[in-house]
Amino acid sequence: MNASTPATAAVQLPLALRFPPDQRFETFASAPAGALAQLRALAQGDAADCVYVTGPAATGKSHLLLAACAEAEAAGRRTAYLPLAAAAGRLRDALDAFEHADLLALDGLEAVAGDREDEIALFDAHNRARDAGRTLLYAARVAPDALELVLPDLRSRLSQCARIALEALDDAGRAEVLRLRALRRGLQLDDAAIDWLLKRVDRDLVSLTGLLDRLDRESLAAQRRLTVPFLRRIVGPA
Repeated sequence: MNASTPATAAVQLPLALRFPPDQRFETFASAPAGALAQLRALAQGDAADCVYVTGPAATGKSHLLLAACAEAEAAGRRTAYLPLAAAAGRLRDALDAFEHADLLALDGLEAVAGDREDEIALFDAHNRARDAGRTLLYAARVAPDALELVLPDLRSRLSQCARIALEALDDAGRAEVLRLRALRRGLQLDDAAIDWLLKRVDRDLVSLTGLLDRLDRESLAAQRRLTVPFLRRIVGPA
């Protein structure tokens, strides 16, 4: 989402475009115990007003933030999702545009860590949101005490958030992600097809999701099931 014009874009785009159908709680695999229930309650305004999600790259942090936004909007709440890398250096303007969101999801805190003006903008927005009873959801690769922040007060505020820690998926977790996302598209991937894919393609979730989009189009055009021979023809033998 373009951080320079987020307010109008947020109103006009349909839910499925703002928050991709793959990014739902139902398609999240291997969540820590209680994490999805905690985020559902947060999204609906029934739980802690601030949650901080941590985890290495490609562990599903953005997935959870987008899922929470979709859940909140389905419950009639105003939502905004902002990838902070897109607003680095001009964060105050971006946050001002989202001032009235009931749930504000800020993804990739490390992108603004170390920029004093951005940190001050974030600190101010955090305080205003808490004072107004709005919900904040953060994501970063590391915990607040490991972020390279220059503003101690911001670190203190972030450290007060409830915490969810994600871990890298193993092959069983990736297989479950593929299965769930394929089912959401109406695709049937049996164990043999999933095993074949995981051995021959990039295993990060972005690549796997992009591949599913391609396989969906190819199987529809060819009117074929996603069998190993069909996958070999589309993906190649390597």
